[in-house]
Formats: sequence, C-alpha cells, structure tokens
Amino acid sequence: MSDATSRTGMKRATPSQDDARFSVPPASIRRVEVDGVQVFYRAAGEVNAPAVLLLHGFPTSSFMFRELIPRLANDYRVIAPDFPGFGFTEVPPEQNYSYSFDRLALTIDAFTQALKLDRYAIYVFDYGAPTGFRLAMAHPDRITAIVSQNGNAYEEGLGDAWGSIRKYWATPTAENRDILRQTILTAGGTRWQYTDGVANPESVPPESYTLDTALLERPGNKEIQLDLFLDYASNVKLYPKFQEYFRKSKPPLLAIWGKNDPFFVPAGAEAFRKDLPSAKVQFLETGHFALETHVVEIASAMKGFLQANGIASRSGESRLAR
Repeated sequence: MSDATSRTGMKRATPSQDDARFSVPPASIRRVEVDGVQVFYRAAGEVNAPAVLLLHGFPTSSFMFRELIPRLANDYRVIAPDFPGFGFTEVPPEQNYSYSFDRLALTIDAFTQALKLDRYAIYVFDYGAPTGFRLAMAHPDRITAIVSQNGNAYEEGLGDAWGSIRKYWATPTAENRDILRQTILTAGGTRWQYTDGVANPESVPPESYTLDTALLERPGNKEIQLDLFLDYASNVKLYPKFQEYFRKSKPPLLAIWGKNDPFFVPAGAEAFRKDLPSAKVQFLETGHFALETHVVEIASAMKGFLQANGIASRSGESRLAR
C-alpha cells in the first residue's frame, strides 16, 4: 500500500513542498563583522518583509528563538543575533571589549546598520530589554513596535531573585562576586532559571539549559557575566529615560509575561501602562523562559498584535504600514 493510499483504498492528499500549509521557511546561520566583533545570527523570511529583531537574555543566545523563528518567518523577516559574550558571537581578545550594556547596544546598533534594518519591531527578553530600549531611545523612528517578554523597564518589576545581585551592586567586593559565581553561574543555577515557576519542569527541553551551561564554562566567560551583573545597575538608573521614551514616542507595545518569573515579576508588565496606556498586557502560566513552554501562544499573540498595528504580511505580499 502506498503512502498516498488509505486503508479504504481511497487516495489521500500528500503534502507537497509547494503547499503553503506545510511550508516552513528555512532559518539560516550567518555571521557579520561589526564593531570589531564577529556577530553570529539566525535569519529567516523574505528580505522585503517587515523586520522583527529578536534580542535574547542571560544566559542564553539566539538558540532560545529556535521554535519562534519558523512561526514568524512566513510573514516577517526575522533576525536574532547572539550578543558579545553569548552564544556563538566571537570577540577577538585584542579588541579589549568592554562588557557593558552600553557597549552591547552599540554593537547591536552597528549590526542593524550592517543589515540595513532601518525599520523594525523588537522582541526583548531579559538582557535584550535594556539593550533594545537603548536602541529605541537612540533611533525612535526605526522602532515599529515592541514585544516585551519578561523584559523589564520598571523598579517594581524587579523580583526577590535580584537580592544577591543588588548586594553586589551596593558592595562590589570579591566576596560578593564569588557568591554569584557559586550560585547563579552553575549548572544548577541555570537549570533553575529555566524550570522555576513551570508547572511541569520536566517539560522544559534539556538542550536549552545544557547548551547555556556549556557556553558559560568557556574560559573567561564567567568573568564576562559577572561584569554584566555589576553593570546591570546602569539599566536601573536608565529606567526613567526608558519610560520617557515610551511617553514621547508611544510605540505599540505588547508585554507578554511568564507570571511566575522570579526575576521580573508581573508588576513590571503592568507598569508599562503607566507610560503607554494602550499597551497590551498578557500573562502566561509559566516562568522566566516562557518560550520553552508557551511558544505557540507567544507567536499567536505577536502576530495578532503586529497585524493590529499595521505591521503585517499576508498572502506573500510583504509591506509595512507607515
């Protein structure tokens, strides 16, 4: 019996490569040199489609978007870079790269210019938020919309899990630095970030936190992460500036939040409405890495939100409403 014939003897439809119902645009792996750095990134979708820039957080990389990219790429040009110090982006030692959020933003800004991204929506998560919001403040005319998935911009959004890092901000001693090294920068600490607040922790694919753990163990990488922990205080100081940008530029914003996140609590999502009353806020029954458990819901919410704000591509016709 052939694959196309059922037990009743009737022929059934066999999906062809040309059938749009089964078409998943391939994601490509690319690299580009900007700011003295070899930036690794994943890309999919038509070049002339509306662009969506995906900005990851700690301690992950563009790998976190592996299930989201194909769900968006039929309608959007999707681009997800690895930050310096993360994933597979390479920083030559002779660059003496300064691992701060200001510098990360400068590098990603140079990256967007190299790819000729003059208009794009941003998806910001964790570290991607202060990086993306810096881009938005520098180039408000380029940002078509913001999707914040546990990407914070308000003091009230900082949860109790920041306790030891706040202590490090206040007293940046070798002892406090080592406490973070021995607690957060461990295999157990990384797995906890993925599974805390998840109804079924075993449902989180182990390759996610296993890859992050392996990359953290590269020589010198933990020192990079500890430097960024210390510099995160600069983001908190910039919160009023981020909020001023929201009020002045009024970007469409969707805050879609794992409500059990120990780092960025639901109050941070609700707070966007103080400066953007029309912001859409949605909570998911999961933790920090919401894409690991709710990618279908997030992709659907993103598409609806972007289309409602005139950022849509239908029937193969890619156009950005201006």
